[in-house]
Amino acid sequence: MTARGLVVFVDDDRHVRNAGRQTLELAGYEVQCLESAQLALHRLSPEWPGVVVSDIKMPGMDGLEFLTRALDVDRDLPVVLITGHGDISMAVKAIRDGAYDFIEKPFPAEVLVEVVGRAVEKRRLTLENRSLRREVEIGNTPGPRILGNSQAAQRLRHLVINIADTGADVLIHGETGTGKELVANFLHEHSRRRDRNFVAVNCGAVPAELIESELFGHEAGAFTGAARRRIGKFEHANGGTILLDEIESTPPALQVKLLRVLQERQVERLGSNTLVPLDLRVVAATKVDLEDLVRAGRFREDLYYRLNVVAIEVPPLRERRGDIPLLFQHFVLEACSRHHREPAVLEAGQAAELMAHSWPGNVRELQHAAERFVLFGEGPATDLATIIKGLDSGDGTTLAEQVGHFEKSLIAQELARHKGDIRKTMEALGVPRKTLYDKMAKFGLSRRSYQ
Repeated sequence: MTARGLVVFVDDDRHVRNAGRQTLELAGYEVQCLESAQLALHRLSPEWPGVVVSDIKMPGMDGLEFLTRALDVDRDLPVVLITGHGDISMAVKAIRDGAYDFIEKPFPAEVLVEVVGRAVEKRRLTLENRSLRREVEIGNTPGPRILGNSQAAQRLRHLVINIADTGADVLIHGETGTGKELVANFLHEHSRRRDRNFVAVNCGAVPAELIESELFGHEAGAFTGAARRRIGKFEHANGGTILLDEIESTPPALQVKLLRVLQERQVERLGSNTLVPLDLRVVAATKVDLEDLVRAGRFREDLYYRLNVVAIEVPPLRERRGDIPLLFQHFVLEACSRHHREPAVLEAGQAAELMAHSWPGNVRELQHAAERFVLFGEGPATDLATIIKGLDSGDGTTLAEQVGHFEKSLIAQELARHKGDIRKTMEALGVPRKTLYDKMAKFGLSRRSYQ
């Protein structure tokens, strides 16, 4: 059963603590009892989801000093004070200073439960409102955005927004093409590190013999061919964020060195004896289940747990089908802007075609489809079924090659229609004269062939 809320109960009297725990646990709350205010203070943060019940008269830090210091951590944190009969005037002053409420000893169990219930609800609403404000603020700022109205997209967006500025290292898992790098970039751009470098490294794309130099850098003469010093990716990302994509591809020897860098937050260039301190956030991304690799002995368990401070699962497109038309239209508008085309409106039947497709390539495949939809313009090639079939054909033709074929046929078509007249052809295509001539030369087209 889920607890109704979290309560920290602070009192130097063990019997009072035990009685408070029993009362609140019977009412369904998760209770942590502490004997001193100092211990309680260490648990608090602006994101902490609980409330505090504290005695006023305690050795060391008393309840009033604790109240002041707790409200310095978070002005909206509910702190309920327990007072003796002679402390009522003191408690009333504490209310003016920001205490949520006070309870006079001896108190009935139902009074404690009722006050704590109101405090817990206030804390829940406070944190929810903060989260909503952050979402609105982030939604109105430039930079990468996590689009979608599906529950899967909302959960992802809510999680990423709430951890963006915490500084915690993150492990992102998702299929190929789901947008793991976008999530990592979002974390960076909405953190206090946004003014420093975001450095993405595809660990699977760097040859094994170069990966250490790529990540850690090297000094001149460190190995054959190292003519001068090179700053590695970790050092380049210092103060910012580094994304280690396809982390599962790192060889075992490198995993040991990565673990040391993550633990000690310092790096040593190859051929150097000097440690460079690092202040950066590490985000790792993988398309496989690292726990499976750990069990198979192909990935270090200690490195996995060091990376997996916060885990983010990026859902595949098939689990958020309701977002497909919105994402497609977004990519269409982006492509129209890049290629100076008029925006095309997605019809209801086309939206249904998009949602019926399985999209094994996820968001990346959808983006390619939107690009083709814009580039192919009006006509038979705009038929989404044809475009999607082309994506599924697996004939090895790249997007650039397909666009090239289309451009050549379109220019040839206009040249034939205007009998080789360059001025009319450039006006029909909406391109400058030099661009038209460059394209004709590229595709081996001559105006004389159409006169």
